[in-house]
Amino acid sequence: MSLSWIVPAIIHGLGIGLTFAATGYACVALWAIGKARRTITDSTQKPQPVTVLKPLHGAEPRLYENLHSFCLQAHPDYQLVFGVQKQDDPALAVIQRLREEFPRHAIALAVDSRVYGSNHKVSNLMNMLPHAQHDWLVLADADINVPVDYLTRVTAPLADPGVGIVTCLYYGIPGPSFWSRLGRLFIDDWFAPSVRLSHAFGSTRFAFGSTIALRRDALQTIGGFEALCDTLADDFWLGELTRRAGLRTVLSEVVVGTDVGESQLKALWSHELRWLRTIRSIAPAGFAMTFVCFTSPLLLLGMCLAPGPITTGLALLGGAARVLLHFLQRRTSDRAFAWHEVLLIPLRDTLLLMEWAAALAGWQVRWRGQVMHARSGGSAP
Repeated sequence: MSLSWIVPAIIHGLGIGLTFAATGYACVALWAIGKARRTITDSTQKPQPVTVLKPLHGAEPRLYENLHSFCLQAHPDYQLVFGVQKQDDPALAVIQRLREEFPRHAIALAVDSRVYGSNHKVSNLMNMLPHAQHDWLVLADADINVPVDYLTRVTAPLADPGVGIVTCLYYGIPGPSFWSRLGRLFIDDWFAPSVRLSHAFGSTRFAFGSTIALRRDALQTIGGFEALCDTLADDFWLGELTRRAGLRTVLSEVVVGTDVGESQLKALWSHELRWLRTIRSIAPAGFAMTFVCFTSPLLLLGMCLAPGPITTGLALLGGAARVLLHFLQRRTSDRAFAWHEVLLIPLRDTLLLMEWAAALAGWQVRWRGQVMHARSGGSAP
């Protein structure tokens, strides 16, 4: 009996499977985004005093604009604590400008070079914490831009003693370069929908440097920032350790902006590869299946392996869902439609697939001039 039909049948089945997987993911991601939009609620909790911790490192593009958004908060009682590790850090000039512009604001500054582990950002936070006047804390990266009601809304869930942290998703704010616009799509079209999908199915195993709000007692429960000083993914582990302590993670309805400033492919590749290898270190099994998220190349490969009406129909449905997801994400971030960016979708998905493959091939990442290894658990040497 001839078995010559087996290999073609396997290839055909693989093509249909890839097409079905990519289409299924795009459709379910659309559902998750729609579900999140329907569950937005407003809080009526009385605001509590809050300290915002902002670790800084250099004069990043749009640093003034981003920090300025934190000075415009409608919250009735909040303090800003900025931290740098060098006396000549260019960010100091921006902080001085804000102090002059907002003389009535409670703005503290920690300039401290002490390092406690391999993660310099965590060392910065440890040096800043003694300056915090309040027991409700908000950590936010330097490149984050927020609306005026941000502090009131993100801290409201902390009134529940069972809540450990509150975290925020974010959308990309691109610079003028082509590569920064492509980097924005990494966040808006892949990262944010994947988190929405995970959250829709009940997972809260995440925390993002865009925002982490927590009470001082929750921080003390996990051993303080000292417990994070040798971790690469410090934001994730801050959430993970509070979850292990029996406290819940809340994904806020607030979506903040983050700068995407890469002007060259090399810089974009390095940044996104660091993200992907960090995600791999945290959830290796889930990361191995991430390829189903890269819709365009999978649909093309599926049609090439199994040409026919079934794959064509699935591919049309998957392609339409992918484009609709792109525009829904523009609405989520309150940004105007950019119809020409639809043309970037195939390139964006293909670059992601290549980065995913590269992330599987090693652990080394570069972050703020340091070479680190995203080993199991996200630790760094």
